[in-house]
Amino acid sequence: MGSIAETLGQFIDAALTRLAHLEVRVWSRTRPTRHHMADVHEMARHVAGGLRKRGVGPGDVVAFQMPNCVEAAALFYGTALLGAAVVPIVHFYGAKEVGFIEGDAQPALFLSQDDAGELAAGDDVLGEPLPTDPDGMALIAYTSGTTANPKGVIHTHRSIVSEVLQLSANQPKDPRPLLVGAPVGHAIGMLSGLLIPLVKERGVHLIDKWDPTHVLEAMVEGDLTAGSGSTFFLTSLLDAPEFGAEHLARMKFVGLGGSPVPAAVAERATALGISITRAYGSTEHPSTTGSQHEFPLEKRLYTDGKPLPGVELRLADDGEILSRGPDLFAGYTDKELTAEAVDAEGWYHSGDIGVLDDEGFLTITDRKKDVISRGGEKVSAVEVEEIIVRLPGVAEVAVVAAPDERMGEHGAAFFRMHPGASAPSLDDMRAALEDAGLARQKWPEEVHGIDGDFPRTPSGKIRKVDLRAQLRERG
Repeated sequence: MGSIAETLGQFIDAALTRLAHLEVRVWSRTRPTRHHMADVHEMARHVAGGLRKRGVGPGDVVAFQMPNCVEAAALFYGTALLGAAVVPIVHFYGAKEVGFIEGDAQPALFLSQDDAGELAAGDDVLGEPLPTDPDGMALIAYTSGTTANPKGVIHTHRSIVSEVLQLSANQPKDPRPLLVGAPVGHAIGMLSGLLIPLVKERGVHLIDKWDPTHVLEAMVEGDLTAGSGSTFFLTSLLDAPEFGAEHLARMKFVGLGGSPVPAAVAERATALGISITRAYGSTEHPSTTGSQHEFPLEKRLYTDGKPLPGVELRLADDGEILSRGPDLFAGYTDKELTAEAVDAEGWYHSGDIGVLDDEGFLTITDRKKDVISRGGEKVSAVEVEEIIVRLPGVAEVAVVAAPDERMGEHGAAFFRMHPGASAPSLDDMRAALEDAGLARQKWPEEVHGIDGDFPRTPSGKIRKVDLRAQLRERG
């Protein structure tokens, strides 16, 4: 299955050879494709040969921006075979984000879907993976932009292969392939869509646009499972009018992570017969904690799991989560950011706040930046969200800090409602919080409805930074 000593290219080459008969399918309304891994392996060899002809070699950097498509898979695999480092860019990023990433990563080449297609169909072929240093750079993954600019996260061949093996070992033995909607230009889509299937020995199934109706159709036609990842991917399917028993039968095991998991969502899925697990990680340290489906129900639903094998974890005095392990990143492209985030002993300071129970299970309670500072008192946004998400008709809620001339900040609640339902009034929300026994000073002082959907990161997480910006603009 691979070892942490090999390069990403060697790992991919061995897996594609071993799994040549499995399917690589892109579910798309506009550009659907079906191949076998043997075909994509050959395309990747052509990509690697074409890149080498253009002067790219081990250690060089190649960037690409494209939707979930077979060309993206061939380019990702081919770059790894060459021993070069890849910079995946989310396909819907605009000129500002792309310009920043290009300037930061300084790639030797920047390739589009058409560019990758030309390389994959070319005459140049790489016979076998080129040797390179396992501790050399294999990937620069950019964070989702919860700060002003995304951060370039450097992973080595060793850390990425460690992550893939570690995460795969913690997942259930589901016989069905997972249909992945997160873009392969983001770390979650890249891992779940292009690398985890190579260890799980499942076909690669990508969808280029997360349309619940199309996803549900694909699940039945391809006998696929879906719904893992951030809670949005699960709830969007459960809320779809077309969702039925034939889909539920294919969703026996769902792993949630990448965004907060409200208890109400976990309880709803469990009541339907779906076994839920939660996990915690980041682009910097992708698999920090996780649960297994054999764990007690209470631990699976209400904690984010235990440290995975090889991971060390401790809490700072203020509850901040510090971690280190074999899949920890090598640093940021900005060395000053690295110095701020990783201390002299190699502990990564996550910026997340959590608690550990007596059995070593971690529960994320907040992000440092999601703590609302009201008159000097710290208010947990997650604590408030857990209560008001249960109000009738609420599909999703986000509580963020709003500027307050007198108190500094106060809470504002944004609601996404189910079709036909109206956002709760301020009085309705406060009544629910009072019934739950939450201290009055923690209650949000504004209520806002969302037209359509929340602004989201590529992994499906709500972009609270955008909501805070809206509040500042309103004054």
